Amino acid sequence: MLFFVSDAAAQPHGYQLHTAYRLWLASPESQHLPRLLTDLTEVVGDSITRAGAAGRRWHPLGPQGSMVNGGDMTLPAGAVYVGVGVTTLDSDQGRWQQLARTLRHPDDHRRRSVFDLKGQCFVLLTDGTALHVDRDPHAPIGADGVRCTKPLDPDRVIHYNPHEHLTEQGDTVTRDTWAQLTRLHRTLAGHLLAGRPA
Repeated sequence: MLFFVSDAAAQPHGYQLHTAYRLWLASPESQHLPRLLTDLTEVVGDSITRAGAAGRRWHPLGPQGSMVNGGDMTLPAGAVYVGVGVTTLDSDQGRWQQLARTLRHPDDHRRRSVFDLKGQCFVLLTDGTALHVDRDPHAPIGADGVRCTKPLDPDRVIHYNPHEHLTEQGDTVTRDTWAQLTRLHRTLAGHLLAGRPA
């Protein structure tokens, strides 16, 4: 998922968030999230190079070489890239394909549906924020599953944030996911924000 913002004086914070995404169905290409992100970063790099060689400036929303297939497919003039995210139905419970099969297991007497399974989201923003959302339908009330490297409430003073180094935490696949998402984010930001004031 790609995040962009545009000026919108009528909105409470003065901007409008726009999101565009690429949806992958279950396939061999989408089985391993870090590898998918690695491949996507290579596609983005190739698209930038090809467009430059043809005298064009590539944009992830197209029209040539679009990397999205849903969401806000057109942006207002002046919209600016602010981040990238990825969601997956893989979780600490296991891989989606394995977990989905357990819903139909004849020895399981509990009635369960796909809404009982977890999912997660990883987000990187241009201000250095990293955000991890762990959607757990069975979490206790008050446990929102959101971990962030920066305070989500700008008016709240936090003296210690256990998630300050979020992208370095977790198991090997989680850390690799962060590393590959970082590569993709840097590639997109380096291209889309080139020449803009920091």
